[in-house]
Amino acid sequence: MATFHDIIGQEQIKEHLQNAISAKKISHAYIINGEKSSGKEFIARVFAMTLQCEKGGTEPCQECHSCKQALSDNQPDIIYVSHEKPNTISVDDIRAQINNDIAIKPYSSPYKIYIMNEAEKMTPQAQNAILKTLEEPPEYAVIMLLTSNVNSLLPTILSRCVVLNMKPVADELVRNYLMHQLQVPDYKAEVCVAFARGNIGKAKSLASSEDFDNIKNEALSLLKYIQDMDLSEITAAIKKITEYKLQINDYLDLIAIWYRDVLLFKATSDVNHLVFREEISAIRRVAQRSSYEGIEEVIEALDKAKRRLDANVNFELTMELLMLEIKENG
Repeated sequence: MATFHDIIGQEQIKEHLQNAISAKKISHAYIINGEKSSGKEFIARVFAMTLQCEKGGTEPCQECHSCKQALSDNQPDIIYVSHEKPNTISVDDIRAQINNDIAIKPYSSPYKIYIMNEAEKMTPQAQNAILKTLEEPPEYAVIMLLTSNVNSLLPTILSRCVVLNMKPVADELVRNYLMHQLQVPDYKAEVCVAFARGNIGKAKSLASSEDFDNIKNEALSLLKYIQDMDLSEITAAIKKITEYKLQINDYLDLIAIWYRDVLLFKATSDVNHLVFREEISAIRRVAQRSSYEGIEEVIEALDKAKRRLDANVNFELTMELLMLEIKENG
């Protein structure tokens, strides 16, 4: 399904776009700014599909010829701007796909819509090239720039576009989406919600990621048994963590969420707000033996470990210092 109704959260953006459609006041250029995986492209696709829908409503009918073409990515007047180089959108990409194409009238629709993902990857020359088109666009043109860093775009581009900023989606909406639409079990949904921080795409990909499951199981296993491990076992566990080096921030965030749960349970004895509810017996055990000061020390050590890794301090040494801090205080 691809309608405004299927967009989770983002009420302000939905309202703005649907009002523009019903008032027939469509801007020639939009910027949708938000985190990676937050659903920018889905919103752009729904908007484009609605503008080209033959029924002319504020939702795409999904049944007319244009909607069916859009659903299968074959609508000739909805153009997805691509780029060959992974980290650069060049001036040639802009000229070939937008500037030299935009003068040709729409093939079969009221609008000619260009959707550019990762617009922050445009070179300065590419931005200047698109600026010329934004200054004098044809009546039927709509250009949608999707970006995770609006500050990377020239002020002159920003001034000619309607800028729509994505907001974090409420945890409750993310949880409902995972549990009811994707059938994710509640204990797993809780972890994904805590991690995603309002990013629906991230929550969805975590829920289906085997890697993430493995990282979570490794981290929890270590946290539950670290008090009984000697130095050689801790060293072996750190060797295992190196397998997840690329996702080390996820690993450290899992530890942080665990200690947040321990702190919360220690203070309230309430299970209901814990992320790792299914680990309650281990959380209770850690909460009983750890002091508030000790838990704070661990949380501080996690921040220090992140800073060290950002500064390229030796990975194994950083993790060893962290584990010893956890063993001593957690």
